[in-house]
Amino acid sequence: MKLVDKKLQAVWDSAECLHSADALEQGVQDMAKQIRKRLHDQNPLILCIMNGGLVTCGQLLPLLDFQLQLEYVNAASGPTGKQETRWPALSQISIAGRSVLLLDDIFDLGLSLHSLKEYCIEQGATQVQAGVLVEKQHEREKKDIAIDYRAVTVGDRFIFGAGLDYQGYLRNAPGIYAVAEKQP
Repeated sequence: MKLVDKKLQAVWDSAECLHSADALEQGVQDMAKQIRKRLHDQNPLILCIMNGGLVTCGQLLPLLDFQLQLEYVNAASGPTGKQETRWPALSQISIAGRSVLLLDDIFDLGLSLHSLKEYCIEQGATQVQAGVLVEKQHEREKKDIAIDYRAVTVGDRFIFGAGLDYQGYLRNAPGIYAVAEKQP
């Protein structure tokens, strides 16, 4: 990849590919198979968690050959570190009585997914599941946070690509890459 910014180019040049685009495609296909098995007859509401979940949703949705609705949400930490959830697209869709599938790019600390799951349950969702492109393997503060679907797993490293960013960039990298521990 040719980048304009020299620092970003150095990050790209020294990064390690953890999962190729082909491996991600296979993982997404496996996720779709599991989701079809569990949600095919439930008319689920799919909530894409922006911005990172955009790529995952774009790859996954064409593989889900059943009735569903799609909306998006933004979940971000506020200035105090407290989770703040913004719901810009849900004013016309009720969650009550629905199966909800949250789709995100990564399961890292799990705070966003936990907050969104709680919100959906409070709004009357009959069930809330979560799927991610990447599950990061490390100790989490909250032990009761879990996901239902994942395409791939990685160790506890800073990663980017396939929707995950490095300082706002490199979301378009064609796989999952780990930032080198020592930058050149």
